Amino acid sequence: MLLPHGTIVAVIDGRHFELHRNSGNEAEPVLSGMASPKLDEHNKGAGAHHHSSSANPTGHLLDEDAHVAAVAGWLNGQVQGGKIEHLVVIAAPRALGELRRHYGSRLEGALLTEIAKDLAGRSGKDVLEAVRTA
Repeated sequence: MLLPHGTIVAVIDGRHFELHRNSGNEAEPVLSGMASPKLDEHNKGAGAHHHSSSANPTGHLLDEDAHVAAVAGWLNGQVQGGKIEHLVVIAAPRALGELRRHYGSRLEGALLTEIAKDLAGRSGKDVLEAVRTA
């Protein structure tokens, strides 16, 4: 997959949010790490409804869903504000499902691809390899 210069690659799981920017060109992308923004994760009702039981630790899932909803809100705002033109989302499968619930139409238009893979904490080289094989 070709990555236009300036494409933002967001790597997300239930606790982490990492950003990379293609500072290279389409044919030879170079991912540069970016600072992750501070997110407002207080919206615990943003995720799906969960029922508490010993097999389903609701608090943990609600925390993850609130984190993912905050990430989606930030990404939507960046796309809406013209700060992100092209976006690749790499997220753990459960996080990706939750993210999709919060995508705005402009974010969907900026989205080049989604990759259902947990790469949080991995190197830029690993992230770039996942994009290349997508």
